[in-house]
Amino acid sequence: MRSLLLAVAVCGATALTSFAAGATQDEAERLERWRDLQPEFFGERTPQDGGDMVALDAPVRAEDASLVPITVTVANDQNITGLYVVVDDNPGPLAARVSFGPAGDPSVLKLRVRVNQYTLIHAVAETADGALYETAQFVKAAGGCSAPVGADEAAALAEMGRMKLRLGGDVVLGQPVEAQLMIRHPNFNGMQMDQLTRMYTPMRFVRSIDVTYNGVQVFHLDGDISLSTDPVIGFGFVPMEKGQMKVVVRDSDDAVFEESFDIPAQGS
Repeated sequence: MRSLLLAVAVCGATALTSFAAGATQDEAERLERWRDLQPEFFGERTPQDGGDMVALDAPVRAEDASLVPITVTVANDQNITGLYVVVDDNPGPLAARVSFGPAGDPSVLKLRVRVNQYTLIHAVAETADGALYETAQFVKAAGGCSAPVGADEAAALAEMGRMKLRLGGDVVLGQPVEAQLMIRHPNFNGMQMDQLTRMYTPMRFVRSIDVTYNGVQVFHLDGDISLSTDPVIGFGFVPMEKGQMKVVVRDSDDAVFEESFDIPAQGS
């Protein structure tokens, strides 16, 4: 009996040691993956630990891998000129690169992304002098890149290009305002299968989004196949006078969609 208990104990200890070693190996592989991706996006620049400068909020275990909500917040936002969102283990890792203009407020960025497998998601903030600051979160989700878009192809294409803009509260001139931009676009990534024809739907995704306020840039976003179907972008802007917000969306088929929104503003 004693021998049996000893064997069980040794076996259990071995299993725990193997599990720990496996976890360490996984972490090492994720770190190596991130190092391999950096030259593609940042050239010879190496991101530094973001510390308190940049934070990323994402679900630890996503309810829907094709619609994973993430929020990036930054401190000292006057010095931030851009943000990168990278889903490390996706087929197209760079979900979005955002450059902020004079009318933009980079303190918060919200996106919905696809996640193909358990992965780190990185957020990298870029400062005016070209320095990079990173943070990351591990997200448990799988199958988001091949998940159906929720409607048949014809219906999805028929609605393409429609937009809505929601404001987070009263607009006061000279003060930051949060907004939410909703864009109807299937964002096909070439991995979705039509359930009727059993053929893969050709790739067609949002390539760029330009938002201006009275002709002044709020932000420019370069997108790719990791953005979710019907992209929803949460962002900030600073209106200095009453006016109009214009949105221009370009997709990978070179289609252009435009919409303008009147912004009701109160005097400061």
